[in-house]
Parts: sequence; C-alpha cells; structure tokens
Amino acid sequence: MEKLIQLILIGLAPMYSFSQSLTVEKTNEGAWIKENGEKVLFYQAKSKAIGGKYARANYVHPLYNVDGFELTEDFPKDHLHHRGIFWTWHQVIVGGEPIGDAWECKDFIWDVMEFNKSGSRKNSVTMNARTLWKSPVWKDADGNPKPLAEEYSEITVYQKMDNYRVIDFRISLRALEEDLKIGGSDDHKGYGGFSVRMKMPKDIKFTSVDGEVEPKTEQVRAGPWMNVSGRLASNNGHGGVVMINHPDNPMFPEKWILRKKGSMQNPVYPGRHPVSVSAEDPTVLKYRMVVYTGEMMQKSIEEIVRDFR
Repeated sequence: MEKLIQLILIGLAPMYSFSQSLTVEKTNEGAWIKENGEKVLFYQAKSKAIGGKYARANYVHPLYNVDGFELTEDFPKDHLHHRGIFWTWHQVIVGGEPIGDAWECKDFIWDVMEFNKSGSRKNSVTMNARTLWKSPVWKDADGNPKPLAEEYSEITVYQKMDNYRVIDFRISLRALEEDLKIGGSDDHKGYGGFSVRMKMPKDIKFTSVDGEVEPKTEQVRAGPWMNVSGRLASNNGHGGVVMINHPDNPMFPEKWILRKKGSMQNPVYPGRHPVSVSAEDPTVLKYRMVVYTGEMMQKSIEEIVRDFR
C-alpha cells in the first residue's frame, strides 16, 4: 500500500509543478501573469494617465514575447491614447446621445471592481476582471457617474511551447442603461474593438490565409487571422504576433484595420455604424493571440486556429 501511494505521488508531481508554473500575482496597479517567475503580461486595473491626461484602465501592457522582448507600447508619442492590448470604442451612445469616447480616453471611466485568478489547468492560467463603464457626463441623482455597462473579461495564458505562446481573450458586455450602443470611428475607416498597439519594425509584414496582405487606409478583408511579423524578438531577431478571431463573434470574419507604422492593428467590430448592447443577452467577443520568435509556418497557425474553434 505504501509503495502504491508513493507511485501515485510520483505520478502527480510533474502535473502539480506543471500547473504551478503559471501564476497570477496582484499588485497595487493590477496583476502580473508569469511563467516560472518570468513576466508574460501585465493587466492594468488601476487608472493610469500621463500629465493628468488620457486616463485609462482595463488593458494589457506590457506583453512579452517568449524570449522576453517587450512587444507592446503604452502612451506612444504619435497616439498618446493608444495602450498595449485594449478593447474600446469611439462611439458610446445612450438614448441616441454620445456619452464619451473610450477610444481616445475622453469622458470615460473604467472602474475595475475586481480582478482575480479564476482558474488554472495543467497548461494554463486564467485571470478575470469585472469592470463598470462610466462617464462624468452621465450621472445619477446624487451627481455621481452612473454605470453604463458591465464588462466581464477573461485572459487565459498558456504555457510556452517551443518558440511560441497562446493567449486567449474573452470580453462580455452587458448594458446597464436602456438603448446603449457602441460603434467604431465615425468615418470610412470605422476602427474600434479589440486592438493591439505593438512595436512596428521597418520590416513589418502582414500575412493571412491567402498570403501577404497590403494594409490600406480603409478596412481590409483578409480572413479570420492575421500574422504580423518582423524584427520583434530580442537581439533584433525575427518574431511576430498572430491575431485570431473566433467564429462565434457577431461579425465573423471581421475585416481588418492594419498599419505599417504609428498606429494599432485591429479586427474591426462593429465598424462605423453603432450596434446595440443588450441588458439580457451580453455581447461576447473572443480573440486568440500567438506570440512567437523565429518563424511561424501557416500550417502551425491553422492548427492553432482550429484548436481555438
């Protein structure tokens, strides 16, 4: 019996250490997700500003590649309102009236009520956050900002595999006010939603299902995933970021706003024309990111896409 117990413990030990390699470590500002003590990404829960302007919370920065290279940017000089990995909209409308511009951090507040580790498996860890959307121009009877919407977001980080890592995002939006709508920029570009403000090297390249994609000013139709690659690894090495849209997303497959410099990469939702956010049936958006060093073959990307589905 004693020998049997020893064998069971030996069998469980690798699984235990495997599951404990990914951790969520809370700070006064937010939470680090780490693997074996090395930083993977930081979730910014506390509002952060520069010179008292562009205050924002509820986003990810920094995000690191598997070799420790910092991929994302925060408060970039060309667009101070851009921030790491974020999901926001230019148009936030209640009863036909514009309430704020979450994209540009104008008249908008992200009140992160709670954020915690919500689960772990042998090869992943999940952190979730509950955030109330507010605006200083939308107040209750006492003159306090009144919640417009409730957001539940989940970030799942998977263990590093050879030269890449998979990260999943799930964003759920529920209206707290009647006739709440969200929309992208009110122009022909219509950008908005899940966005990645990453470093953009001179040799940046975009590829998808049918090969290389050329960015345009307006939206590009290119398939359910986008591989953004270039000198995005340590020591000026090659690497990249793959962005994947889930087929359950309301407008799958989303069109893309792509930029070679001084901007962000964005699978567009919903575009220029605002859509309603329900109080009973939440809007759910799901995205997968793959960060990698070296090369990522299309066959490997397609396998990760299928696994996501």
